[in-house]
Amino acid sequence: MNLSSHSERERLLLSRVQIELMEKRMKLTRNLMSGLLLAGVVMAGAQSAMMSMKANPMVGGMPMMTSKNIVENAVESADHTTLVAAVKAAGLVDALMGKGPFTVFAPTNAAFSGLPKGAVENLLMPENMKALQGVLTYHVVSGKMDYDAMAKAIKAGGGVAKLKTLNGGWLWAMWNGPRNIVLKDEMGNISAISTYDVMQSNGVIHVIDHVLMPK
Repeated sequence: MNLSSHSERERLLLSRVQIELMEKRMKLTRNLMSGLLLAGVVMAGAQSAMMSMKANPMVGGMPMMTSKNIVENAVESADHTTLVAAVKAAGLVDALMGKGPFTVFAPTNAAFSGLPKGAVENLLMPENMKALQGVLTYHVVSGKMDYDAMAKAIKAGGGVAKLKTLNGGWLWAMWNGPRNIVLKDEMGNISAISTYDVMQSNGVIHVIDHVLMPK
């Protein structure tokens, strides 16, 4: 009887130890899963942040958000105040806030400063709105043409891609070195692209260092 009682106690003790071990294993497994999940969230957050930084380059000291349209982003750039003023004077704000998509080659303030003295002020006069519209729409191509698309078009064109602008004129995109793309306008002027692929909700902006001029 005593032996039986002793064996029963041993079985109960062994069972209790097994239960405790199982509980510890389950707790360890839960902690491990929680750790892995947290690590996954952190990594996903880091990847998302990196993608966001890549998609939203800084232009004129401000991030260009893909959730905003061309005009909404342009007004944030300290380097494009002249362009924004010109777009407003030309009555093109609503058009460039439209669905698009558009590819805009956006001259900086320095690019406008490179024009002959008085040229910008003359274009901004109300009586010259039509001419201003012609210059500005010469910087816009229908469709979303990022760096890869331009590179592909240049290759297909044997080294030169011919781009039709919204004012009906033409631009020519070509290589300047192994990676850099430049644009030639109808007057023979060359403009370099300083910032590629500034993605917008209604297209893409490429920042350029000279104003493009149609004939």
